[in-house]
Amino acid sequence: MTSELVVDVQPKEISIALLEDKNLVEFQSEAQNASFSVGNIYSAKVKKIMPGLNACFVDVGYEKDAFLHYLDLGTQFHSLEKFLKQVKSEKKNKSNSYTRLPVLPDLEKEGTISNVLKCGQEIIVQIIKEPISTKGPRLTTEISFAGRYLVLIPFNDKVSVSQKIKSSAERARLKQLLQSIKPKNFGVIIRTVAEGRRVAELDNELKILLKHWENAVEKFVKAQTYPTLIYEETSRTVALLRDLFNPSFESIYINDKTVFQEVKNYVTLIAPERAEIVKLYKGNLPIFDNFNITKQIKSSFGKTVSYKNGAYLIIEHTEALHVVDVNSGNRAKTNNQEGNALEVNLGAADELARQLRLRDMGGIIVVDFIDMSEPANRQTLYERMCKNMQNDRARHNILPLSKFGLMQITRQRVRPAMDVVTTEDCPTCHGTGSIKSSILFTDTLESKIDYLSNKLKVKNFTLHIHPYPYAYISQGILSIKRKWQMKYGFGVKIVPNQKLAFLEYRFYDPHGEEIDMKEAIEIK
Repeated sequence: MTSELVVDVQPKEISIALLEDKNLVEFQSEAQNASFSVGNIYSAKVKKIMPGLNACFVDVGYEKDAFLHYLDLGTQFHSLEKFLKQVKSEKKNKSNSYTRLPVLPDLEKEGTISNVLKCGQEIIVQIIKEPISTKGPRLTTEISFAGRYLVLIPFNDKVSVSQKIKSSAERARLKQLLQSIKPKNFGVIIRTVAEGRRVAELDNELKILLKHWENAVEKFVKAQTYPTLIYEETSRTVALLRDLFNPSFESIYINDKTVFQEVKNYVTLIAPERAEIVKLYKGNLPIFDNFNITKQIKSSFGKTVSYKNGAYLIIEHTEALHVVDVNSGNRAKTNNQEGNALEVNLGAADELARQLRLRDMGGIIVVDFIDMSEPANRQTLYERMCKNMQNDRARHNILPLSKFGLMQITRQRVRPAMDVVTTEDCPTCHGTGSIKSSILFTDTLESKIDYLSNKLKVKNFTLHIHPYPYAYISQGILSIKRKWQMKYGFGVKIVPNQKLAFLEYRFYDPHGEEIDMKEAIEIK
């Protein structure tokens, strides 16, 4: 299996697509001014104690206050609290002084939050779950710093090894190695990709993570207002790359020089021999169109998802759970009903595992498979689903089919499920049902080009249109496209864009900013 990462950076949003054997398996898109806050660490104050929930609310700068449960305080909360008081009173960074502090007793598991925290108390918290729906972020005080090979946990003294490392000799080697190089009172989780790594690589990353901790403590000491961001997670692209990067990565394509350099620097740091796989995309087509990602997005999101031989899934989202219905559709059916049901269900299991990653669906997922009477077939389906979910990084649990043919899946929910609108409103009629004659479309485009070139004196711009009209204006030796360029200059570029509707068009300046034709006409 080969993997490719494609990053589309636009002025208003950034989108990241992960391809496995050219198939889209993960997709993230967010506004440029938005940030992925999981992992961010804040110096904040307790705003409200809720004894009935055994929790409190903390203001970390979001519209909704963040939620901190007693069980998320961590076993070493007393040690953390004592350390914070010490460094705050001394007014200077004593991030390494914790190694000399005695470790205090663990926090009681059956305790109450009102005995530990009080309103107005200053604490350090880390976001572990994004705001979802009407809920604010979920917090923890068990601080951690994630790297590629290691996760550093201050106020802990344990070394844990990923369960996915099966070799007992390798597990013992890694554990002994980290015990010898880590500072006292710092815990470490050894990630799966650390298997077989040399001591120099692990030690280098450990020093980087310790530096993150020292910088966070320094900002905590200097904090004058609350909340204050004292540690910010890496950018979405780098964070995704940190968790996904493996030898199967063939290429990383990016269409923005700044993000390209950021990713290049990171890959050079973690895998210098693979730095050449990071490539700056310079093609004429939009980057997602070039890699057939736009088409896959259109076909993979939405309520109905087809997979093979006419079968399809219907995916419904509710506040509490996701419901998936498996339908055989109009596929050619055999006389063997049981075998036909098994074939449809196995295909559904393959597509569903992809959809869970693609949409980042979390919480409870209930799947209504086609009924099968043979226990062996039900077990085969369950094993197929478990195998397909092995590549899913999110924690999950799968139950065998119930007697009603339902499969229940729980999947870690860290951020809202990705929901991409695949239906399109007509950009010409705006839902009225009547449009100008399509044969006049080229006349409309030429009038806009003429206005930009001769009235506004804009000589360099790019016109994006649907691939079908593009094919029409590009046909022939002396095409309409060539005539326009000869008339208005070769600074006029025309490219097909699969994101646009049939008679939709958009103009962009050389910096990638959209030119608002209505606004331009009004200003003129």
